[in-house]
Amino acid sequence: MPEPTPEPPDKRPHVPGAARTPEEGVIADTGAGGAMDLATAEGETLEKTTDGPLGTGPAEKPRSLWSDAWRDLRRNPVFIISGLIILFLVFISLWPGAITWMSPLKCDLAKAQEGSQPGHPFGFDGQGCDVYTRTVYGARTSVAVGVCSTVGVALLGSVLGGLAGFFGGVGDSILSRITDIFFAIPVVLGGLVLLSVVTSNTIWPVIGFMVLLGWPQISRIARGSVITAKQNDYVQAARALGAPNSRILLRHIAPNAVAPVIVVATIALGTYIALEATLSYLGVGLKPPSVSWGIDISAASPYVRNAPHALLWPSGALAVTVLAFIMLGDAVRDALDPKLR
Repeated sequence: MPEPTPEPPDKRPHVPGAARTPEEGVIADTGAGGAMDLATAEGETLEKTTDGPLGTGPAEKPRSLWSDAWRDLRRNPVFIISGLIILFLVFISLWPGAITWMSPLKCDLAKAQEGSQPGHPFGFDGQGCDVYTRTVYGARTSVAVGVCSTVGVALLGSVLGGLAGFFGGVGDSILSRITDIFFAIPVVLGGLVLLSVVTSNTIWPVIGFMVLLGWPQISRIARGSVITAKQNDYVQAARALGAPNSRILLRHIAPNAVAPVIVVATIALGTYIALEATLSYLGVGLKPPSVSWGIDISAASPYVRNAPHALLWPSGALAVTVLAFIMLGDAVRDALDPKLR
């Protein structure tokens, strides 16, 4: 039998406003809205292609500096180690009774300079006081002085430096000269002079002294950050839209200028803890019967040959605490520095 002859393809011409059906390869009239239907179909196809495995996917919301910094900090072992040490110090500062069972002021001269024994793992100092208990309670003083001093310095320095950098003029010049004068004062010598006339045996005179001599550094950092931030385009745009100075400073400049202040303040916190111990060691900071690592180091110094443990433990606790805050500040600096990204 003869083979059937295939039908010739459809030769109908293309009609404007019509779409070619995939099944027939012919023209199907789409009516007056055919062009719009084609555009919609092409848009859907493009969207599917973009969302597919070969496309770039929907645009992700850009991450902020703080979210990127937190992501980097969580992956930084230096931050994790220093953070755990600091959390432990905060815990024993708030609840020292959770890990010790004695009073730091309870002493027994019959046990003076004795070494480690059951119930007293760090031994006794020259007055017969339990070194372990005094080391634990000494963390409360150090953390309280460091945190309160840092908060006071950061607030005062940021406000003064931020206002001076934002408005400039005569106020900025006067503040710059004042900070130069404070930078010329030796910190330890200033503490010996100012705190020697104070009779109060609380932490507040020491905190006040640190805030008095510490704010110029933060002020200089805040001033430079504000001067840099106010030159950005978004600040100029806010001015052009008629935003008041208070809104520009608080809403647009402060969030972008606070990162250097946080880094310097974090590192300075460890410095303030060391400074409190130094002043207490010299006898012008806290005084007995207050509990402080500086006081314990000063009291144990004469017995360093017979009872080195009494000097070792408070000194070691002070060194680890200061190092933890410095390491934390370095990690925060690396996370907030855009040049390292």
